[in-house]
Amino acid sequence: MAATYTLKNSKRYRHNWGQQVRSMMGTAHDGPDQGAVRFRIEIAPNGKLAQLDTLWTTSASAEQRARAAVLQMPPLPPTPNGNPLIFEKTIVFDAFTAEVPPLYKNDCEPDPVQHGNRFVWDGRSPQVVAEQAVAEKLDPAAYAECLKQLPQDSIEAEAASDERQLKQWGSSTLGR
Repeated sequence: MAATYTLKNSKRYRHNWGQQVRSMMGTAHDGPDQGAVRFRIEIAPNGKLAQLDTLWTTSASAEQRARAAVLQMPPLPPTPNGNPLIFEKTIVFDAFTAEVPPLYKNDCEPDPVQHGNRFVWDGRSPQVVAEQAVAEKLDPAAYAECLKQLPQDSIEAEAASDERQLKQWGSSTLGR
């Protein structure tokens, strides 16, 4: 199922890869062996691991366990779009952290426009105001086809999203 989801850089494939690695690392116990490690992963179109680079780690033991789990993984299905899949993933190895499933409901929407300083100037070249970026227009037929591919979001994913937003935007002074 993960190998068929092509939207948003194969989100489902990446999530399932992380879940598989974490489950193969074994049970985490509170103590010095727990930690987190962030990898940059490249998976070849045929599903074989092409490259695994450590970006950072909080525990050498957690990194060793994660690398061992990656090397022991069974063969993966081919990547969804037939291209190499390059992504970064943080694997957390502790007794209390569970990775929540991703939300899919906004995957058909275009990525938001990146805003920057339109008036930036290097001091040497003539001053020109950059054009403001315009949001990408959606093709109605492609949008309808995209919506057919979307899976239904799980209750756990919705709850985790709500909790994440509440932590980010909630006010400690409200409700007193």
